[in-house]
Amino acid sequence: MVVAVVPSTIAEEASAQPKGAGRRFSWRKLRWWRGVVLVLTAVFFLLPLYAALRFALEDNLGHLTTAAFTAIVHETGFLGALYLSLRLAAVTMAITLVLVVPTTIYVHLRYPRLLVAFDAITLLPIGIPPIVLIIGVLQSTPFFLKSSPYLLSLEYVVLATPFAYRSLDAGLRAIDLKTLVEASRSLGSRWFSTMWRVILPNLRAALASAMILSLALVLGEFTMASLDLYTTLPVWIVNASARTAHVSVAVSFLSLVLTWLLLFGLSALDRRQFRKFRVVDEET
Repeated sequence: MVVAVVPSTIAEEASAQPKGAGRRFSWRKLRWWRGVVLVLTAVFFLLPLYAALRFALEDNLGHLTTAAFTAIVHETGFLGALYLSLRLAAVTMAITLVLVVPTTIYVHLRYPRLLVAFDAITLLPIGIPPIVLIIGVLQSTPFFLKSSPYLLSLEYVVLATPFAYRSLDAGLRAIDLKTLVEASRSLGSRWFSTMWRVILPNLRAALASAMILSLALVLGEFTMASLDLYTTLPVWIVNASARTAHVSVAVSFLSLVLTWLLLFGLSALDRRQFRKFRVVDEET
Protein backbone atom coordinates (compact mmCIF):
# COMPACT_ATOMS: atom_id res chain seq x y z
CA MET A 1 0.00 0.00 0.00
CA VAL A 2 2.88 2.31 0.63
CA VAL A 3 4.23 1.67 -2.84
CA ALA A 4 0.84 2.48 -4.32
CA VAL A 5 0.49 5.75 -2.44
CA VAL A 6 3.95 7.18 -3.07
CA PRO A 7 3.81 7.26 -6.87
CA SER A 8 0.41 8.94 -6.82
CA THR A 9 1.73 11.61 -4.44
CA ILE A 10 4.75 12.20 -6.66
CA ALA A 11 2.48 12.41 -9.69
CA GLU A 12 0.26 14.96 -7.97
CA GLU A 13 3.27 17.11 -6.99
CA ALA A 14 4.70 16.84 -10.49
CA SER A 15 1.40 17.91 -11.99
CA ALA A 16 1.11 20.79 -9.52
CA GLN A 17 4.63 22.16 -10.12
CA PRO A 18 4.14 23.34 -13.71
CA LYS A 19 1.01 25.26 -12.67
CA GLY A 20 2.84 27.08 -9.93
CA ALA A 21 5.81 27.74 -12.18
CA GLY A 22 3.53 29.03 -14.90
CA ARG A 23 1.74 31.29 -12.44
CA ARG A 24 5.02 32.76 -11.20
CA PHE A 25 6.11 33.38 -14.78
CA SER A 26 2.86 35.17 -15.58
CA TRP A 27 3.30 37.50 -12.60
CA ARG A 28 6.83 38.33 -13.68
CA LYS A 29 5.57 39.01 -17.17
CA LEU A 30 3.00 41.48 -15.87
CA ARG A 31 5.41 43.50 -13.71
CA TRP A 32 5.62 46.24 -16.32
CA TRP A 33 2.11 47.25 -15.32
CA ARG A 34 3.56 48.64 -12.11
CA GLY A 35 5.54 51.17 -14.09
CA VAL A 36 2.47 52.10 -16.11
CA VAL A 37 0.47 52.69 -12.93
CA LEU A 38 3.26 54.81 -11.43
CA VAL A 39 3.53 56.92 -14.58
CA LEU A 40 -0.22 57.51 -14.74
CA THR A 41 -0.30 58.42 -11.05
CA ALA A 42 2.59 60.83 -11.49
CA VAL A 43 0.87 62.49 -14.44
CA PHE A 44 -2.38 62.77 -12.48
CA PHE A 45 -0.69 64.57 -9.58
CA LEU A 46 2.12 66.47 -11.29
CA LEU A 47 0.22 67.87 -14.26
CA PRO A 48 -1.98 70.21 -12.14
CA LEU A 49 1.11 71.30 -10.22
CA TYR A 50 2.91 72.09 -13.45
CA ALA A 51 -0.10 74.09 -14.67
CA ALA A 52 -0.24 76.05 -11.40
CA LEU A 53 3.49 76.76 -11.45
CA ARG A 54 3.39 77.88 -15.05
CA PHE A 55 0.44 80.18 -14.37
CA ALA A 56 2.25 81.69 -11.36
CA LEU A 57 5.40 82.30 -13.41
CA GLU A 58 3.58 84.06 -16.26
CA ASP A 59 2.43 87.64 -16.39
CA ASN A 60 -0.64 88.95 -18.20
CA LEU A 61 1.30 89.01 -21.49
CA GLY A 62 2.47 85.42 -21.18
CA HIS A 63 6.10 86.25 -20.33
CA LEU A 64 7.96 84.23 -17.72
CA THR A 65 8.67 86.16 -14.53
CA THR A 66 9.11 85.56 -10.79
CA ALA A 67 7.22 88.71 -9.83
CA ALA A 68 4.35 86.73 -8.32
CA PHE A 69 6.66 84.95 -5.89
CA THR A 70 8.67 88.02 -4.94
CA ALA A 71 5.50 90.05 -4.36
CA ILE A 72 4.01 87.61 -1.85
CA VAL A 73 5.47 89.19 1.30
CA HIS A 74 4.41 92.65 0.13
CA GLU A 75 0.75 91.74 -0.33
CA THR A 76 -1.65 93.31 2.15
CA GLY A 77 -2.70 90.93 4.92
CA PHE A 78 -0.51 88.00 3.87
CA LEU A 79 1.82 88.00 6.88
CA GLY A 80 -1.10 88.39 9.29
CA ALA A 81 -3.00 85.53 7.70
CA LEU A 82 0.09 83.30 7.69
CA TYR A 83 0.83 84.11 11.34
CA LEU A 84 -2.76 83.35 12.34
CA SER A 85 -2.73 80.03 10.49
CA LEU A 86 0.57 79.01 12.10
CA ARG A 87 -0.75 79.89 15.56
CA LEU A 88 -3.91 77.90 14.97
CA ALA A 89 -1.83 75.00 13.63
CA ALA A 90 0.39 74.98 16.73
CA VAL A 91 -2.60 74.99 19.11
CA THR A 92 -4.38 72.35 17.02
CA MET A 93 -1.38 70.02 17.03
CA ALA A 94 -0.88 70.43 20.79
CA ILE A 95 -4.54 69.75 21.68
CA THR A 96 -4.78 66.85 19.23
CA LEU A 97 -1.71 65.11 20.63
CA VAL A 98 -2.76 65.68 24.26
CA LEU A 99 -6.19 64.19 23.62
CA VAL A 100 -5.49 61.46 21.08
CA VAL A 101 -2.16 60.00 22.25
CA PRO A 102 -3.17 58.92 25.81
CA THR A 103 -6.59 57.75 24.61
CA THR A 104 -5.16 55.61 21.81
CA ILE A 105 -2.52 54.08 24.07
CA TYR A 106 -5.08 53.33 26.80
CA VAL A 107 -7.47 51.67 24.38
CA HIS A 108 -4.68 49.54 22.89
CA LEU A 109 -3.64 48.40 26.36
CA ARG A 110 -6.92 47.97 28.23
CA TYR A 111 -9.67 47.60 25.65
CA PRO A 112 -8.23 46.20 22.39
CA ARG A 113 -11.67 44.83 21.49
CA LEU A 114 -12.95 48.41 21.18
CA LEU A 115 -10.46 49.31 18.44
CA VAL A 116 -13.00 48.54 15.72
CA ALA A 117 -15.54 50.82 17.42
CA PHE A 118 -12.92 53.57 17.73
CA ASP A 119 -12.12 53.26 14.04
CA ALA A 120 -15.77 53.84 13.22
CA ILE A 121 -16.16 56.72 15.68
CA THR A 122 -13.09 58.58 14.43
CA LEU A 123 -14.42 58.39 10.88
CA LEU A 124 -17.47 60.51 11.76
CA PRO A 125 -15.75 63.92 11.28
CA ILE A 126 -14.90 62.88 7.71
CA GLY A 127 -18.50 61.95 6.94
CA ILE A 128 -20.03 65.11 8.44
CA PRO A 129 -19.66 68.22 6.23
CA PRO A 130 -17.58 71.02 7.82
CA ILE A 131 -20.37 73.54 7.23
CA VAL A 132 -22.65 71.46 9.48
CA LEU A 133 -19.99 71.34 12.19
CA ILE A 134 -19.31 75.07 12.15
CA ILE A 135 -22.99 75.99 12.25
CA GLY A 136 -23.54 73.68 15.21
CA VAL A 137 -20.52 75.14 17.01
CA LEU A 138 -21.60 78.75 16.41
CA GLN A 139 -25.10 78.02 17.66
CA SER A 140 -23.98 76.39 20.92
CA THR A 141 -20.73 78.17 21.82
CA PRO A 142 -20.60 80.91 24.49
CA PHE A 143 -19.83 84.41 23.33
CA PHE A 144 -16.36 84.61 24.89
CA LEU A 145 -15.25 81.68 22.76
CA LYS A 146 -16.86 83.06 19.60
CA SER A 147 -14.75 86.19 19.89
CA SER A 148 -11.51 84.16 20.04
CA PRO A 149 -9.82 82.84 16.93
CA TYR A 150 -8.72 79.78 18.90
CA LEU A 151 -12.26 78.47 18.59
CA LEU A 152 -11.10 77.42 15.15
CA SER A 153 -8.40 75.29 16.76
CA LEU A 154 -11.03 73.34 18.69
CA GLU A 155 -12.92 72.81 15.45
CA TYR A 156 -9.76 71.77 13.63
CA VAL A 157 -9.05 69.21 16.36
CA VAL A 158 -12.29 67.46 15.40
CA LEU A 159 -11.25 67.39 11.74
CA ALA A 160 -7.68 66.29 12.51
CA THR A 161 -8.66 63.46 14.88
CA PRO A 162 -9.27 60.81 12.15
CA PHE A 163 -5.83 61.38 10.61
CA ALA A 164 -3.96 61.64 13.91
CA TYR A 165 -5.68 58.56 15.33
CA ARG A 166 -4.85 56.40 12.32
CA SER A 167 -1.24 57.49 12.32
CA LEU A 168 -0.86 56.67 16.01
CA ASP A 169 -2.82 53.44 15.65
CA ALA A 170 -0.44 52.27 12.91
CA GLY A 171 2.56 53.19 15.07
CA LEU A 172 1.18 51.29 18.09
CA ARG A 173 0.41 48.21 16.00
CA ALA A 174 4.03 48.17 14.82
CA ILE A 175 5.44 47.76 18.35
CA ASP A 176 4.84 45.28 21.16
CA LEU A 177 3.13 47.82 23.39
CA LYS A 178 2.03 45.45 26.14
CA THR A 179 5.48 43.93 26.59
CA LEU A 180 7.16 47.35 26.72
CA VAL A 181 4.74 48.63 29.33
CA GLU A 182 4.98 45.52 31.49
CA ALA A 183 8.77 45.59 31.35
CA SER A 184 8.87 49.24 32.31
CA ARG A 185 6.40 48.85 35.16
CA SER A 186 8.24 45.78 36.47
CA LEU A 187 11.37 47.93 36.76
CA GLY A 188 9.51 50.38 39.00
CA SER A 189 8.67 53.05 36.45
CA ARG A 190 5.48 55.04 36.89
CA TRP A 191 2.87 55.45 34.17
CA PHE A 192 3.96 58.97 33.15
CA SER A 193 7.61 57.94 33.01
CA THR A 194 6.71 54.84 31.01
CA MET A 195 4.84 56.90 28.46
CA TRP A 196 7.51 59.60 28.22
CA ARG A 197 10.63 57.41 28.16
CA VAL A 198 9.42 54.14 26.62
CA ILE A 199 6.30 54.54 24.50
CA LEU A 200 6.69 57.98 22.93
CA PRO A 201 10.28 57.41 21.69
CA ASN A 202 8.97 54.38 19.77
CA LEU A 203 6.20 56.53 18.27
CA ARG A 204 8.31 59.40 16.97
CA ALA A 205 7.49 58.73 13.33
CA ALA A 206 3.78 58.31 14.08
CA LEU A 207 3.71 61.49 16.17
CA ALA A 208 5.51 63.47 13.48
CA SER A 209 3.09 62.15 10.87
CA ALA A 210 0.09 63.16 12.99
CA MET A 211 1.52 66.65 13.49
CA ILE A 212 2.28 67.18 9.80
CA LEU A 213 -1.19 65.98 8.78
CA SER A 214 -2.75 68.37 11.30
CA LEU A 215 -0.59 71.20 9.95
CA ALA A 216 -1.61 70.42 6.38
CA LEU A 217 -5.28 70.40 7.40
CA VAL A 218 -5.06 73.81 9.07
CA LEU A 219 -3.17 75.33 6.13
CA GLY A 220 -5.81 74.06 3.70
CA GLU A 221 -9.13 74.48 5.55
CA PHE A 222 -11.36 77.24 4.20
CA THR A 223 -15.02 76.63 5.09
CA MET A 224 -14.88 76.95 8.88
CA ALA A 225 -12.54 79.95 8.86
CA SER A 226 -14.61 81.85 6.31
CA LEU A 227 -17.90 81.22 8.14
CA ASP A 228 -16.23 82.17 11.42
CA LEU A 229 -15.09 85.44 9.77
CA TYR A 230 -11.35 84.95 10.32
CA THR A 231 -8.78 85.59 7.62
CA THR A 232 -6.55 82.55 7.68
CA LEU A 233 -4.15 81.67 4.88
CA PRO A 234 -6.73 79.78 2.75
CA VAL A 235 -9.26 82.61 3.17
CA TRP A 236 -6.61 85.15 2.20
CA ILE A 237 -5.74 83.13 -0.91
CA VAL A 238 -9.37 83.11 -2.04
CA ASN A 239 -9.76 86.83 -1.37
CA ALA A 240 -6.46 87.64 -3.09
CA SER A 241 -7.43 85.68 -6.21
CA ALA A 242 -9.90 88.45 -7.07
CA ARG A 243 -7.08 91.02 -7.00
CA THR A 244 -3.93 89.15 -8.08
CA ALA A 245 -4.61 85.64 -9.28
CA HIS A 246 -0.94 84.95 -10.02
CA VAL A 247 0.11 85.72 -6.44
CA SER A 248 -2.67 83.60 -4.92
CA VAL A 249 -1.69 80.62 -7.08
CA ALA A 250 1.96 81.13 -6.12
CA VAL A 251 1.06 81.06 -2.41
CA SER A 252 -1.03 77.91 -2.91
CA PHE A 253 1.84 76.24 -4.73
CA LEU A 254 4.36 77.13 -2.02
CA SER A 255 2.12 75.89 0.79
CA LEU A 256 1.63 72.59 -1.02
CA VAL A 257 5.35 72.21 -1.66
CA LEU A 258 6.08 72.97 2.01
CA THR A 259 3.68 70.23 3.13
CA TRP A 260 5.23 67.77 0.68
CA LEU A 261 8.74 68.57 1.88
CA LEU A 262 7.68 67.93 5.48
CA LEU A 263 6.14 64.59 4.53
CA PHE A 264 9.23 63.57 2.54
CA GLY A 265 11.44 64.58 5.43
CA LEU A 266 9.32 62.47 7.76
CA SER A 267 9.57 59.43 5.49
CA ALA A 268 13.36 59.90 5.20
CA LEU A 269 13.66 60.13 8.98
CA ASP A 270 11.56 57.00 9.37
CA ARG A 271 13.76 55.07 6.93
CA ARG A 272 16.88 56.26 8.70
CA GLN A 273 15.56 55.12 12.06
CA PHE A 274 14.65 51.75 10.54
CA ARG A 275 18.18 51.28 9.16
CA LYS A 276 19.67 52.20 12.54
CA PHE A 277 17.51 49.69 14.38
CA ARG A 278 18.29 47.02 11.78
CA VAL A 279 22.04 47.57 12.13
CA VAL A 280 21.78 47.36 15.92
CA ASP A 281 19.72 44.19 15.62
CA GLU A 282 22.26 42.58 13.29
CA GLU A 283 25.13 43.47 15.59
CA THR A 284 23.39 41.99 18.59
